[in-house]
Amino acid sequence: MSSPIGTIVFSTIGRAQYGFDVFYTNLKNHSNHDHCLTDGISINFNAQFTDDDQKTIVFVSERTGSPRFYLSKLGNEPELLPSPLNAVFLDRPTIRNGKLYFVSTHEQPNELFKSWTAVYSTAINSAGTSTFTRLTPYGVVDYSPAVSLTGSLIAVASYGTRRWNGEIRELETEIVVFEESVPENRVVVSERGGWPTWLGDSTLFFHKIAEDGWWSIFRIDLPDTNLNGFPVPSVRVTPPGLHCFTPVAMHDGNHIALATRRRESDFRHIEIFNLETQTFQKITETINPNFHHYNPFISRDSCYLGYHRFRGESSQGESTYPHLDPVKSLDPNIQLLRLNGSFPSFSPNGDFIAFNHGFDVRNNSGVKIIKSNGSKRWNLIKGRMCFGHAWSATEKNIIYTTIGPIFQLVSKTVQIARIEFDSVHLTNDQEEIPYTLKILTKDDSGNNAFPSCSPDGKFVVFRSGRSGFKNLYIVDAVNGEFDGGLRRLTEGEWIDTMPCWSPKGDLIAFSSNRHDGGNSQAFGIYVVRVDGSGLRRVEVGKGVDGEREMLNHVRFSGDGEWLLFTGNLVGLTAEPASIPNQYQPYGDLFVVKLDGSGLRRLTCNAYENGTPAWHYGDLLLSNDDDDDDDDDDGDACDWDKLKGAFEESLWITTSDN
Repeated sequence: MSSPIGTIVFSTIGRAQYGFDVFYTNLKNHSNHDHCLTDGISINFNAQFTDDDQKTIVFVSERTGSPRFYLSKLGNEPELLPSPLNAVFLDRPTIRNGKLYFVSTHEQPNELFKSWTAVYSTAINSAGTSTFTRLTPYGVVDYSPAVSLTGSLIAVASYGTRRWNGEIRELETEIVVFEESVPENRVVVSERGGWPTWLGDSTLFFHKIAEDGWWSIFRIDLPDTNLNGFPVPSVRVTPPGLHCFTPVAMHDGNHIALATRRRESDFRHIEIFNLETQTFQKITETINPNFHHYNPFISRDSCYLGYHRFRGESSQGESTYPHLDPVKSLDPNIQLLRLNGSFPSFSPNGDFIAFNHGFDVRNNSGVKIIKSNGSKRWNLIKGRMCFGHAWSATEKNIIYTTIGPIFQLVSKTVQIARIEFDSVHLTNDQEEIPYTLKILTKDDSGNNAFPSCSPDGKFVVFRSGRSGFKNLYIVDAVNGEFDGGLRRLTEGEWIDTMPCWSPKGDLIAFSSNRHDGGNSQAFGIYVVRVDGSGLRRVEVGKGVDGEREMLNHVRFSGDGEWLLFTGNLVGLTAEPASIPNQYQPYGDLFVVKLDGSGLRRLTCNAYENGTPAWHYGDLLLSNDDDDDDDDDDGDACDWDKLKGAFEESLWITTSDN
């Protein structure tokens, strides 16, 4: 079997804008200020104070292209901590009694619809070598570990041995407790709950959705001797009327810190809840009222309260994020680059990428072009909603795009357009590229989208809703459908969408729910010959609950032997309540052979990844290329400032009672 190779450029919902740093505020001298504990590089999050120093934290940072753990003391350079070989996702670090406890996904279960997430520990030592002990039994999925005050007990939010059933709101986890020294002796203390936190060694707080629909904090008290008789009903701590999640117990025994989302606020904030008086004290709303704040943590003396938040809008040239950002791949033969935008498409020789910068009609919509080394960006179309681009396979000055609103009904007017420009304008001293635009579809033809160009450059396949259902059509690449140059490729009362023409010209791959036409959450991969014959489903994960597959954004490899797609074939890597919004129940990149064999996962993180493009070769980013002859002033001056323009989880904002 040949191996997939090359470079994949893809988008991630919201990630480029996060700009997270870890902050703390002094609760004993609260003066409406917080202080940064991390250095403004990449994103930094999910920290904990260490045992021996109240201002030293262990935290997660993505500065290396995948999450890694660092130790940081105020004003000092972060120190990289050891991590398991081949780990591409790490989370929730805690240091207790000289040991690091954490989540990792480096051991895969080789089972579809199963998360790779498990809890591990390792000794923190100066020898430079580390042995990692798995605390989660094989076959079990654990999230959100919490270590008791003495370090003798560990609590986790456990998904057990089940396959993921598609939740993206509240994971159906149990609260499980085990002794650190005997991790195989596990006790379920609550049948529902997530994000546990210890008060001493005898009380657990955790979050879950109460019967009235509000995310709330619950409590369980454990006996001093043994854990017989569990699980038991938990006691609700926080009142209805606001969402409360991701708690941390304060060691004075009378308070918990938590994140809230109130009806009257557009932001998630950290507050302190008094267990005796049943009252809230607002903390971050008085410091940064217009930022989201996530996942509080507390020092052992309950003096310092920490959290992560957007670090603040940058000045030009400061805290910017690049057009292309390297991401560690699970396949060493494939380079992954995260795009600051969506719907990338490579030029024929791979030198340029066309893409969406955003979907804000006034500012970020239209079509942009960047050099594939990430060094320069141009505006091709501004002020019009465009998406789903396809560069001509033969001409470096022709791009096909969709013009009109995205995510619309079949009858909405959305059109396929051909953009022609002169590539001589793609120079460092240009910002706006002159162009001509030709609409290829008729005004009354409904919703047309997602063009893909044939390898000879003569035809474009696209999805259209003109029949009342979304199916595939092929149109003349120059004249469009106005001179009879339109042919229907698929037909049926379902959704065929996001087609991609093979580099050999013989096949078209696409996503469809034709196997379950009434279910918009069950898309599979299909291929069909250009003449409409030989239509078949690519059976990814055949025999393993395949009707739950949500597979989209299909692309061919350069040799036509592999298919790249986004899918929901594994479980989630983190509790959804702890992260900003991810829209869909899918979000990892996979490749598979045309016959459905050789399935490989490429990405493993807590985000929704999608809209990939595949170039059959490696790319060298401009900041890695010492011989790049581009003007240095053009490398970073058009990178975007951080603005923190990401959204709170939709299932929180739309569920307020």
